[in-house]
Amino acid sequence: MSSKALVLLSGGQDSATCLAIACDSGVESVQAVTFDYGQRHRIEIEKAQTLVGIAGVPIRVINAGFIGELSQNALTNFDQEISQKPGELPSTFVPGRNLFFLSIAGVIARQAGIERVYIGVCETDFSGYPDCRSAFIESAQRSINLAMETRITIATPLMYLTKTETVQLMAQQGKLAWYAEIHTCYEGQVPACGQCPACQLRLKGFKGAGVVDPLPYQ
Repeated sequence: MSSKALVLLSGGQDSATCLAIACDSGVESVQAVTFDYGQRHRIEIEKAQTLVGIAGVPIRVINAGFIGELSQNALTNFDQEISQKPGELPSTFVPGRNLFFLSIAGVIARQAGIERVYIGVCETDFSGYPDCRSAFIESAQRSINLAMETRITIATPLMYLTKTETVQLMAQQGKLAWYAEIHTCYEGQVPACGQCPACQLRLKGFKGAGVVDPLPYQ
């Protein structure tokens, strides 16, 4: 295993769990990177900075505003409704987002001599995001390494876990309190709306785990 790890930290539930896993993995050092791409739930950047303060790791905030300028989607277009119609990609799908994130993280990792990059994607609770599938991650890892002559491993410890299992994992690590410091709501609301797909998925996970969600809801 690499002696260094880099965590893509959005400030949400899955990335917070990945940060906990990385910190408990026995590596020499952990650092995080988060992205400002014009998202409506921009508060997650503040939450990411709060999390690294708790974990005691450094973070780098990357300006990736160009991502929000490339397509029309509900996460970067505040006037667009958050919705998911049968047979269609969710309106919150940001084309190329994880591809850009991983490519940038790959460059950062190469410069810092990091060989393990954590990302909290998951295809078990699949919400229609093609860039959260294992096939994409495997392809991205191969492409990044071919492009830069590196041996970077993209770690996806949550890929086959349900949200319930993710909550249970965080509880086992003794870091469930971290979930009080994160942001999940796509609407960017505090207290969380409790109605958007992200809130509903989170609430379902806590209910399945028999754990009280520490976040306040409207």
